[in-house]
Amino acid sequence: MAQRTHHELLFHRYPGNPILTAADWPYTINTVFNAAAATLSDGTTLLLCRVEDMRGISHLCAARSKNGIDEWEIDRRPTMLPDPDHFPEEIWGIEDPRVTFVPELGKYAIVYTSYSRGGPGVSLALTEDFRTIDRQGSIMTPEDKDAALLPHRIGGHWALIHRPVGTMGAHIWISYSPDLRHWGGHKLILEARRGGWWDANKIGMSPPPIETSRGWLMIYHGVRQSCAGCAYRLGLALFDINEPERLLARGDEWIFGPEEPYERFGDVGYVVFPAGYTIAPDGDTIHLYYGAADNCIALAIGSVRHCLDWLDRHNVGTEGTPHYERGSSES
Repeated sequence: MAQRTHHELLFHRYPGNPILTAADWPYTINTVFNAAAATLSDGTTLLLCRVEDMRGISHLCAARSKNGIDEWEIDRRPTMLPDPDHFPEEIWGIEDPRVTFVPELGKYAIVYTSYSRGGPGVSLALTEDFRTIDRQGSIMTPEDKDAALLPHRIGGHWALIHRPVGTMGAHIWISYSPDLRHWGGHKLILEARRGGWWDANKIGMSPPPIETSRGWLMIYHGVRQSCAGCAYRLGLALFDINEPERLLARGDEWIFGPEEPYERFGDVGYVVFPAGYTIAPDGDTIHLYYGAADNCIALAIGSVRHCLDWLDRHNVGTEGTPHYERGSSES
């Protein structure tokens, strides 16, 4: 196999990583990681961070920066705490948000994991300013997570990408709703591969898909199990813009994995887990914000165009398995 050369790296780490740690927080916490991201109307970057307190229960807290890199202004108190009295599915915390701006509503949709007695499920909240937040409650029952809303309707229906876990395994699905409350039309859109692949057995969407001229570009994570434990790495897939359940391309290799000490050592080692990104005014540069080892937040910078070009060269087709592995009888 060809060696990974420098020019093949799609995402380059910001040299000042990590950009946010527990030491930056204005109140006592254990760790901060897995942040959603949004570009506000004044150009400010907002990160909605998962913060774990000293009990082990997570909540969400906003951090704002004019350049999306440093001089973060962090809310002095938690932005969104679990509310088990009104939403019992949040009894053990709220985690791993993804944020999508929805022009039709004029609001940001926060899709997050609510940790109930039955396990992790998916909940939805809406906000205009990340100060007043309107919880909509649970929309996918346990076990389900890694979810995000697409920014506009598809065929008149809202679309949610998520990762349920069941007897079929841990794969990526899409579901549709007329009203953001009642969901159906569930379709499996990306399967975890089998065997020794980097994304065998368990995958999940990372940040919300990026809308491009060629389709929905998805950065997803795969969990590789070995005798040494787990490793979370990232890969790419592309879906049809008008039929997002239709897979157009899937990469054969992982593109980003835990290499630096802050990614390899922490509360959960060997994890890179992006939950948010911003796109620069050039329409191409990606600022990818990721949790590292469940211990801090880091930044990597890439390009939409380079990701699409890489997929063209590394596409293994819609079945996700190279032709040589499937057998010579298939074209």
